[in-house]
Amino acid sequence: MTTIADSPYSSRLQSDLDIVKRGCDELLVEAELAAKLTDSYKTGRALRIKLGLDPTAPDIHLGHTVVLNKMRQLQDMGHTVIFLIGDFTALIGDPSGRNTTRPPLTPEQIETNARTYYEQASMVLDPDKTEIRYNSTWCDALGTRGLISLASRYTVAQIIERDDFTQRFKAGVPISIHEFLYPLLQGYDSVELKADIELGGTDQKFNLLVGRELQKEYGQPAQCVLTMPLLEGTDGVEKMSKSKGNYIGITEDPDSMFGKLMSISDTLMWRYFELLSMRSMAEIESLREQTASGLNPREVKVMLAQEMVTRFHDKQAATRALDEFNARFREGALPSDMPEVNLAGAPMGVLKLLRESGLVASGSEGQRNIEQGGVRINGDRIADRTLRLEAGTYIVQVGKRRFARVTLAA
Repeated sequence: MTTIADSPYSSRLQSDLDIVKRGCDELLVEAELAAKLTDSYKTGRALRIKLGLDPTAPDIHLGHTVVLNKMRQLQDMGHTVIFLIGDFTALIGDPSGRNTTRPPLTPEQIETNARTYYEQASMVLDPDKTEIRYNSTWCDALGTRGLISLASRYTVAQIIERDDFTQRFKAGVPISIHEFLYPLLQGYDSVELKADIELGGTDQKFNLLVGRELQKEYGQPAQCVLTMPLLEGTDGVEKMSKSKGNYIGITEDPDSMFGKLMSISDTLMWRYFELLSMRSMAEIESLREQTASGLNPREVKVMLAQEMVTRFHDKQAATRALDEFNARFREGALPSDMPEVNLAGAPMGVLKLLRESGLVASGSEGQRNIEQGGVRINGDRIADRTLRLEAGTYIVQVGKRRFARVTLAA
């Protein structure tokens, strides 16, 4: 097996492996990847890099871009990136990390989401150097005979090794037979695409390894597996997720994106730098050392926020977002894009007003913000959750970033 020391391309190989391994959770198997890269240097054949995404939701957030960033790095190294849209497997629903059966999507939902996915992924990948494939192309063609033949190449014992299946089985939670087919079909994608490397989140490790085994079954060289961490959301606890409200969408407006990035903790900032920034690790380590020596972490966070806004919008938008942020939080100015809300029913309780104006999701969230001193009306901090407001227009603020101009009528 090829090692860096005995490769005639040792310097280039080491550099490329450093790029591949940056921020990754696991690389299986590094020696195999070194051999693939060395062969690529000798022959000029680009490696085939696969990323499969089921279009289960229409929007991509920064958590999704952790893997896309790695794809772009490999693309910039000259390799072929295959953006595989799982329009067939989305009909099953990926059971990874699920404690219940995932409801399948309709063909119409899949088509809409797939189109949006690719448009947004192209904000990270170079679309001119990206191969777009749909796994319905070969999965539909498999037919019943082909599916039975595929299923014969893997055992129930192997499938049930998956942690989520094991946990559901022990807990008596139903597992549908069609869910067993999902990792097989994802693995078969690698056979059809002749993938050299497949990427995915840590929750995808089992599925990616199935691809390795099926390629061997079909007489192909086994793909290497590269898993990337699941990025924590802005709360620093849960993985980034739209359903948890801790996400930063890549199509969000510049001010919102900038403000959310500035809200993350100083500790989480370094993880975002490693997984999201295109700065070199040497630059990031230098910034870390400067911060330890007295540089304000806020200034470093500004660099991160500006880099992200520039990438998904442009440099001018990043500059405007910084100016807006400084005006709003350093100088006390109100945001220029404050929503206008018209409500009826004065006098109205403050908790109801916060909820109906969309500043909080529930009365309990509003009460919690009041107790924490995070609610202001016309600049005055509100401490009384029983306060009732008469008809009029109010500037209402919750936390540092949520504002609304509320006109309350009788």
